[in-house]
This record gives sequence, C-alpha cells and structure tokens, in this order.
Amino acid sequence: MTDKDTGDEQAAKDKLGDEQDLPADDLVTTQHSITVKRRKLNYTTTTGRVVLRQEVLTEGKFDGHLPKAEVFVTAYTLDGADPAKRPVTFAFNGGPGSSSVWLHLGVLGPRRVVSGDVGELNPPPYDLVDNAETLLAHSDLVFIDPVSTGYSRAVKGEKPGQYHGFQGDLESVGELIRLWTSRNGRWMSPKFLAGESYGTTRAAGLADYLQSRYGMYLNGLMLISSVLDFTTLDFSEGNDLPHTLFLPTYAAIAHYHGLHGDRALEDVLADAEDFASRDYPWALARGNRLSAEERAAAVSRLAALTGLSEDYVDRVNLRIEHVRFFTELLRSERKVVGRLDSRFTGPDADYGREHFSEDPSYSAILGPYTAALNHYVRAELEYENDLPYEILTMNVRPWSYKEFEGTHVTVADKLSSAMRANPHLKVHIAYGYLDGATPYYAAEHVVAHLRIPDELHANIEAAYYPAGHMMYVHEPSRVQQSTDLAAFVQSASNR
Repeated sequence: MTDKDTGDEQAAKDKLGDEQDLPADDLVTTQHSITVKRRKLNYTTTTGRVVLRQEVLTEGKFDGHLPKAEVFVTAYTLDGADPAKRPVTFAFNGGPGSSSVWLHLGVLGPRRVVSGDVGELNPPPYDLVDNAETLLAHSDLVFIDPVSTGYSRAVKGEKPGQYHGFQGDLESVGELIRLWTSRNGRWMSPKFLAGESYGTTRAAGLADYLQSRYGMYLNGLMLISSVLDFTTLDFSEGNDLPHTLFLPTYAAIAHYHGLHGDRALEDVLADAEDFASRDYPWALARGNRLSAEERAAAVSRLAALTGLSEDYVDRVNLRIEHVRFFTELLRSERKVVGRLDSRFTGPDADYGREHFSEDPSYSAILGPYTAALNHYVRAELEYENDLPYEILTMNVRPWSYKEFEGTHVTVADKLSSAMRANPHLKVHIAYGYLDGATPYYAAEHVVAHLRIPDELHANIEAAYYPAGHMMYVHEPSRVQQSTDLAAFVQSASNR
C-alpha cells in the first residue's frame, strides 16, 4: 500500500465520519383513528424534527447544502385521501417564542387537553381526550414549532439568533412548509395557514413570502387573535392610537365583571366603539387645549365605559395602559384581571403595584397544556427527545425587527400585497371580546386600512367569541370556533 493509498483511505474515513455526524430527520410514524359525527377517520401521524439546509457559498464557490436547524413538526394526514382534493393546514402560535401547543391541543388537533375554565379549573395531572370537533375531519394538519421553541433547535455550530427575528423566522418556517409540501406531494392540494397572536404576523408575512420566493399561492389564512400592525399595541409616549383601540375591550371586560349593570354587551360595545372612533381621539389630540368642561366630560365617559374611577382616569391623563388597567380594575376586591383572557382573575403579592406580577389567565393554562404535550408526544406519538419541550420561551429574546429600522412593525402591507397578487386568497379572522393582548377593535382598525381593491374585502370574514386570546379555553367558544374554521376551509378550498 502506498502513502497515497493511505491518505485517500483516511480522507474517505474522515468524509464518512463527517457525514455520520451530520444531523438527520428523526421522524416517527404512528397510526390512529377517531370518530367524528359517527364517521371513523383513520389517520397517520408523523412526529419529529426535520433538518433545514441552506445552500452555502464561500468566496463565491458552492460549499454545499449544509444543515442549519432542526424544526419539530407534528403532521396528521387522513389515510386514503386524494391529495389533489384534500386541504392541508400549516399551524403555529406566536410569542415570539411560543410552540404550537395551544392550537394543537386546544382546538385544531385530533386530541385535546381538558383544562377546565374560569371558576372550575381542573387539578393536575389533567386529562387528554379525543377532539370530536378536530379540523382533521376537513384538512390535514401540520403543526410547526419555530426554532428554539418546542424541540426545535439550531444545529451544532449554528447561531440560533439568526432565526430569532422577523425575516429569519419567516424564511425558516417558509422553508419547512416548502419541504413538507414537496416531500409529501402536496403542491396541488388546497393550502392554508393558521396562526395565533404573533403567529398571525407570521402568517400574513408568509402569505407574501411563499408567493414571492417559491410561487406557492395559498387558499386561505386563519388569523386567530391577530396583530398585523404593532403601532396599534404600542403604548409608547406620543402614540395615542392604542389608548383608543383598547377602549372597547376595556368596556367588554368591565361588562363581564359586572360593572355595567344589566346592560347588554352589544350596547356597551357600541357605546365604546362610538366614543373610541370620534370623541376620544379628538380629546387626546387636543392635549392641554381641552377646556375644563371638555376634559371633565371625557373623564366621565371613560370612567363609565371602563369601570375605573374618574379620579384614576384623570390621574393617568385620559390614557389607560393595558396592564395598568388589568391591575387597577378590581383592585378594591384585591384581584387582578387576566391579560390573555380577562374572564380570569387572581391574587397578587402586592395590591399597591402599578403592574401585576403575573397574568392569572396564563397561569391557569400553562400547567395543563405542558403536561398534556409532554405525555402525548411520548406515550401516544412514540417520539422521544430528552430536550425540554419549550412551551413559551424567552430564549428567542431579543427578537430582531431590523427590517423595520426607522419605521413601525407591520405586515398589513404584506397581506395587502398577497391578496392583490392572489385574489382567490381568503382570510378568516377570529376575535375574542375579552382578549386583552390583541384587542378586537385594533385588529378591525388594521383590516379597514388594508390597501386592497374594494371587491377583495369580500374575501375577509370575521368571527367573534365571548372569551379571550385562546378563545377555545371557553368550551362554547371552542365548539363554535371549530365549526367556523371547518366552514372556512371548506368554502375556501375551491373544490
């Protein structure tokens, strides 16, 4: 054997070793069935991490299709269905930093957690049951956990921060959608995105990105508790917009907690929306040019609508920040109100503080959803991973919005662009009246300002629920929302 032979053999071994060290998909497939309206559905679940790769150029030379991240997915496909007619829905939550557990085990998936509700929360270890209203009866489902959430991680040697921002997140989730669609032969299937909270920001951005980058046109978007323009939520000095747009939600919360007597919710909301659309913005814009009488009238109206005292409204200069509201509303009862779902209340450690120490509505659901997911993925889906499943992580912070430097964060322009380019794109928007995180009136405001032809507004439908951010925690809302989403997918599939 020559020295050259020895060298070639070692190089081959090194190459083989490098290939063996490369991450690979670790997908697990299991078979299941569920009965929906006396119809037995047999379905296949595929669970695990998909390796995302990137074409890399080094000094202008192709350096390979290199692994960058491993993204955790749970996909449900109906056995025996025709791919050309069978819709597929890609679903994710928001945060940023949230896994897809909420939509997965709360409303869309074939199994759901039983957590209880306001005043009757279930104790641990909770329960997991068949979801007879699952969207799987009408669409295949692919739940996606963005990088650093769930079991998704950057690969060894890669910086996770490149995915912790608006554009990096879009590109990685978009690549996962492209890969799954191609590998499963679903380019001719009706395709939908379902996002919640920041997931609606992602979904609107993806509708435009998938079209422009891959030529992938969608049939529909399901935007649940949407935020498309962050100006509507930004309680910063000089931005009075959120003060007016949160007002109808404050009024709904006050109504739920009995501060509007026997008035109907519809009347309270109409009153609040009228003030929020005309006199309130005018009063805020006037500043110290308001006369004493005009200011007193505005204070009185705001106090009556929100359930706060006139003294408090006057002290905050007519500007009610949302977490301060949740902390103040029931202070006399020594309770704070939930932000995600303001039907929930809870105690605090200090009833003199300006901002509550924790959101009682998030505390109510974190335990059940975490326990259910960790049990479900191992015991039923047979996927094992010793990493902690990141339900809602701060590891993605700071989240980068560098693409919006010098301006505000919005995807209203991207949604408008996607709808103009694809006039068949339908949009379903779900609003919770008691959602204190993404208020319904703020989302309505953005939709009213989309830059689309008048006729395309007919492509947008709205659904309202007497609950919060995850409206499906409220059982009547969950059942109704399931019906609404199923009807949307069926009507928008164009089949």
